[in-house]
Amino acid sequence: QVQLVESGGGLVQAGGSLRLSCAASGRAVSTYAMGWFRQAPGKEREFLAAISWRGSDKDYADSVKGRFTISRDNAKNTAYLQMNSLKPEDTAVYYCGASYGSRASWRIQSTYNNWGQGTQVTVSS
Repeated sequence: QVQLVESGGGLVQAGGSLRLSCAASGRAVSTYAMGWFRQAPGKEREFLAAISWRGSDKDYADSVKGRFTISRDNAKNTAYLQMNSLKPEDTAVYYCGASYGSRASWRIQSTYNNWGQGTQVTVSS
């Protein structure tokens, strides 16, 4: 079982940046692919980005490609989401998840076995 804890959210002005962290603990953490999703009020949870366990393969949603960067440090059992050029529509609760699924399934929520509690990101205009 893997436990995940997100941090780094907060209030930022449009155009600003934040870096989210996802600290993982548990068995074989470094062998999981890691993904970031977000959920805005009244909306479905949305895929943002995912990274393979080695960090060599990444996938991004079109809505964040070029603005967000996913990375991981297996020595620290931590995944990151660097978010630049933030927009008010990026306001949401951000979640990280751990998955043993293949790359083809990274965008599917049910692929993820474990989730963190989420961290709130609010972007003011």
